[in-house]
Amino acid sequence: MYISRTIEETVRNISSTYPVLLITGPRQVGKTTLLRRLAEKDRKYVSLDDPKNRNLAVSDPALFFQRFTPPLIIDEIQYAPEILSYIKMYSDENKRNGDFWLTGAQMFHMMQNISESLAGRAGILNLFGLSNSELNNNHFGCFTTDPQELLKRLPAAKKMDLMETFNIIFRGSFPRLYENQQVRRDTYYESYIRTYLERDIRNLTQVADEGSFYKFLCVAAARTATTVNYNAMASECGITAPTAKQWLSLLVTSGLVVLIEPYFNNLLKRVVKSPRMYFIDTGLCTYLTKWNNVEALEAGAMSGEFFETWVISEIYKSFINNGKRPPLYYYRDSNKKEIGLIIYENNTLFPIEIKKSAFPSKATKNFNALDTVAKGSDDNGEKRIKTNIGTGAVVCLCSDLLPVNKNNWYVPAWLI
Repeated sequence: MYISRTIEETVRNISSTYPVLLITGPRQVGKTTLLRRLAEKDRKYVSLDDPKNRNLAVSDPALFFQRFTPPLIIDEIQYAPEILSYIKMYSDENKRNGDFWLTGAQMFHMMQNISESLAGRAGILNLFGLSNSELNNNHFGCFTTDPQELLKRLPAAKKMDLMETFNIIFRGSFPRLYENQQVRRDTYYESYIRTYLERDIRNLTQVADEGSFYKFLCVAAARTATTVNYNAMASECGITAPTAKQWLSLLVTSGLVVLIEPYFNNLLKRVVKSPRMYFIDTGLCTYLTKWNNVEALEAGAMSGEFFETWVISEIYKSFINNGKRPPLYYYRDSNKKEIGLIIYENNTLFPIEIKKSAFPSKATKNFNALDTVAKGSDDNGEKRIKTNIGTGAVVCLCSDLLPVNKNNWYVPAWLI
């Protein structure tokens, strides 16, 4: 069963305007399935996961392209970066958009090779697991706090209660788990992690101690929705802080974790400079932290962090799926004033709080920490660039879109 993806229109647009389309992202999120679904009848397919095809591509790229001619899908391009120069030459000679559709795990050296070899010739898109709106056959635009835009979504959105929400959080977003309901969640994630360690980490990065890396992966999962602390993570795993920093960058590069940077403005004093980390797939995160049923997860000590992680992931994917870089930040200062998420667009800050509650009180109390940037001057009266403050939102478990006050709204999590 194919589940339609929001990114499909962006794929068509990139293919019509660039000779090369590259879709990258974590393994098993549906990159190949998506392209084969959208492919025209005359578009051929070749996978470099097949040793015969990979050996031909590496040893004799010219012969490879005599055997496989465009329009062409090349799957797992990271296994044969040698053919990128041939794709460049072919594209320059024929000047035909959409000739090459490439997929690849978002791995360590590949993106540099692409940017160097195919600069100006390739449109690059990221793909993650299924969004909640995709699971309900909706294709909403980027998340917005604008209540008028959110009201337009209400007729199509599927309402979810507490346990329905946590069922999605527990199961995760990998398409395989929804295309075949008989697939056991625990078995799937065990296999996924083994493949990730053996093929992505061991083969491509030469991590010396696979066991220590797995322990680090579990520690990172237990710290989802927290500020990054390399020293603490290193101490828990018995590694050095520089190694912890390097390994976290591997999780980010391979698409398992996203970092939300702190919002900084020269009018804001004493702000925290460390990013916050979130697992992009909550199912994988709950598996790594050893939660084995939905009821225990919802009642557990980390339920708030998992809810926040899921909301951040859904908002993040809403931008990615519409072909845009997520303009997401958070705020925390030395006085422990914190705003969970900020969307920064068009010189406007849209503050967002995320609460596992139906109608959390005082959820917007820290939004006034941004008042200084709206004034356009510091404490000494020195003028600065003024930044606007837009409509705020409290994303929570409420059952309807309702105002908190004249500037902020309660937004149901299922409306993302």
